[in-house]
Amino acid sequence: MGTPLIGIVGKTNVGKTTLFSALTLVPAKIENRQFTTIEPNVGIAYVKAPCVCKELNVADNPKNSLCINGTRYIPVKVMDVAGLIPGAHKGLGLGNKFLDELRTADALIHVVDAAGSTDEEGKPCEPGSRNPLDDVKLIDDEITFWIAGIVKRDWNQVVRRVEVLKENFTEVLTLRLSGLSLKKSHVVQALRKAGVDIKKPSSWVEDDFFSFSRELRRIAKPIIIAANKADVSIAEKNIDLLKAEVKDAIVVPCSAEIELALRRAAEKKLIAYDPGANSFTVISNRLTDEQQRALDRINKFLKRWGGTGVQDLLNIVYFKLLDMIVVYPVSDPIKLTNHEGSVLPDALLVPRGTTVRELARIIHEELSKGFLFAIDARSKRRLNADYVLNDRDVITIVSTYGRR
Repeated sequence: MGTPLIGIVGKTNVGKTTLFSALTLVPAKIENRQFTTIEPNVGIAYVKAPCVCKELNVADNPKNSLCINGTRYIPVKVMDVAGLIPGAHKGLGLGNKFLDELRTADALIHVVDAAGSTDEEGKPCEPGSRNPLDDVKLIDDEITFWIAGIVKRDWNQVVRRVEVLKENFTEVLTLRLSGLSLKKSHVVQALRKAGVDIKKPSSWVEDDFFSFSRELRRIAKPIIIAANKADVSIAEKNIDLLKAEVKDAIVVPCSAEIELALRRAAEKKLIAYDPGANSFTVISNRLTDEQQRALDRINKFLKRWGGTGVQDLLNIVYFKLLDMIVVYPVSDPIKLTNHEGSVLPDALLVPRGTTVRELARIIHEELSKGFLFAIDARSKRRLNADYVLNDRDVITIVSTYGRR
């Protein structure tokens, strides 16, 4: 069980690659034209969570993450694929290739041009002339049609195995869709919500395939809407529209361009800026007039929106959409160290509901096989294998294999 992979999707020319670069500072190619991104970019971003170091009054020494002033920055993977256009699921615009890159994604950030300044195919148009709600539907439909195409592939074989050989339909379907990085529970929920006939798959028609695929996408690959270009004046009206009309996704106003500018300015030691913060501090006395004017404009934007929204996207995806928690495994429950003496070395993201035995398996398969018990480092209580972890738990695994 690894950390979920987040895919960044959207039509072309809406700021996906700018968002990716703002999150990762990977020097991906950014240009104002179609299909600039022709290979998927994968990079490391960081979700933010309060560290337990201050509560436990220790000076930590993180190894798999960062701790800055009591905030843990936990690394996660994000992937940016090229923009989708109408008919992408049919292969238009190299659509099938790019959609296939989303197979391993566990959740999706859909970047929408909230300024309405790009048409259906991602070409620049007059700001305000494009309804962003149309883009939400366009991308959702393209991904749903793509999944439906995978479901329908060799459907006769599914029918034969279920109706002739009497195999379990859910298990057959889950196995066929295993390449989409989903669970059997996802398939079960999607079948139930779609209301399709699970006893006679030979009766399925196009609407059944689409309904099932739409529910499967919503469950197995939930989407958050990044209402990008919020710094354009006309965007505010469209953001209100998105929040009012999009019922099955969270809408986050953001400006990837401003976040990227802030992170680059911080990298150059011009300002001090904490990603996700609603302000920054100028630390250089060598700013040009142009740089000062740009920072003044950015400061107004931050005051209006309370931040750029970019860091919020990641945190909402992991802690709300995917419902993950942070746990701290340590070898020594007294000193809170690993075998090398590092204090609170690791912060791990795990799904809510994870047991300590499952945590042992995440750390190392052999640790799980030799599992004896766990220790809650705060209370020093012994925990059995079925103990369900809580957010911010500090845990020692005791095993015949060793301790972590």
